[in-house]
Amino acid sequence: MDRWLATGQLERSESSITDTESTSDHPVAKQKRKVRRKYSHEYLGLGFHWTGSEAEPLPLCLVCLETLSNEALKPCKLRRHLETKHGKYVTKPLQFFENKLKEYQSKKKVMEGRAMGNDNAIAVETSYLLSELIAKTGKPHTDGETFLLPGTKIIVEKMLGEKALQPIKLISLSDNTVKRRIDDMADNVLDQLIQDVKASRFYAIQLDESTDIANWSKCVGLSTDGARAMLGQHSGVVSRVKAVAPLASSVHCSIHREALAAKKMPLELKTVLDQAVKAVNFIKSRPLQSHLFGVLCGEMGSDHKQLLLHTEVRWLSRGKVLTRLFELRDEVRLFFLNSKFELAHCFNDFEWLAKLAYLADIFSHLNSLNLALQGSAVSVFNVQHKVEATIRKLAQWKKRVDQGNYDSFENMSDFLTKEETRLPNTVTNAVKEHLEGLKTQLREYFPALDAQCSWI
Repeated sequence: MDRWLATGQLERSESSITDTESTSDHPVAKQKRKVRRKYSHEYLGLGFHWTGSEAEPLPLCLVCLETLSNEALKPCKLRRHLETKHGKYVTKPLQFFENKLKEYQSKKKVMEGRAMGNDNAIAVETSYLLSELIAKTGKPHTDGETFLLPGTKIIVEKMLGEKALQPIKLISLSDNTVKRRIDDMADNVLDQLIQDVKASRFYAIQLDESTDIANWSKCVGLSTDGARAMLGQHSGVVSRVKAVAPLASSVHCSIHREALAAKKMPLELKTVLDQAVKAVNFIKSRPLQSHLFGVLCGEMGSDHKQLLLHTEVRWLSRGKVLTRLFELRDEVRLFFLNSKFELAHCFNDFEWLAKLAYLADIFSHLNSLNLALQGSAVSVFNVQHKVEATIRKLAQWKKRVDQGNYDSFENMSDFLTKEETRLPNTVTNAVKEHLEGLKTQLREYFPALDAQCSWI
């Protein structure tokens, strides 16, 4: 009886709404405002709750969970939905739909809790990924909290709105967190490596420092940097490994061998190299000098604003340092114009600049060889092929220098063309001597394959 009384009240309410709308059928009245219907708790008797905003609620069927438009928030339309789609529930009492509402609200809380838990898991995963990015780029751990995360928040807020910031706030990137994430990933990689080694019948290792030799009986190969601690006859790592695994073979790292082969050069070229490095250090090691040189390069419209520092540890730095110095030779000459630097005169010396141009070219070629020997996909076959090709190139370049052809050396060729001057014999002889020495050194460190290895 209460249900039908409630239904009668709904019908009267519907008729009152309809009467109100009929007074505003005039086109002008329709243009003035859009009718936004409100939810009434009495609609629960028809099996409907609401969702969306309070300003414009949307009817939600508690049986099928279908959401209707705000225009459907009328007793007649809600009743029609109940009768046509859920006819067996038409005679159900109000308590039935109240239970449906409680069931819906309970499920909603569970889903929201799961979503929050999922967001937390995604936030942790994101924190690991960003920590990995910080580690790979060599940035300080504090960059995550002071730069990366604030920048991300700015992008998300501007592009997606303030509401999208909530999941971003769950990401932790403090310096301690970043360190902990990196340590976790490093430990995980080590664990995977150990498991792979244990699962393998044999393995080969690459060393650059003394290492524990326990459980090495399965070791069949070692690659070292050639240091005495590695190759010592009695206490070296290789000899100690072979004592445990007699069948193990050792090999000197090909990248390190290439760097050693490139070290030796004629004295006059070595002198130019040392002087060039000293000139660079004179400018780069003093902040004021470096700043003034940058300003000068900017005023001259140079392609580069600074020189590069050379370090013996970084084998690839030599070619890059010399190339940059040669490209900025006019700027350096002008910078040293009123300086008391003892090597300022070198940048007015044609022979010295020609040797510098050659050194920049040859070490750029050697850099290309060094890079070609790197990478996990490079095998002994690739190394031998690249080195043999370089040895043949050196012989060919020497023949061209004998003929006065310097096209294989870009910087030196452009320099001679610009100066419209022939290369002096002293420089030519130094270049040929160096090319021959490089060829000899590479052959010494990379012997030709013997008949036993002809299958390669």
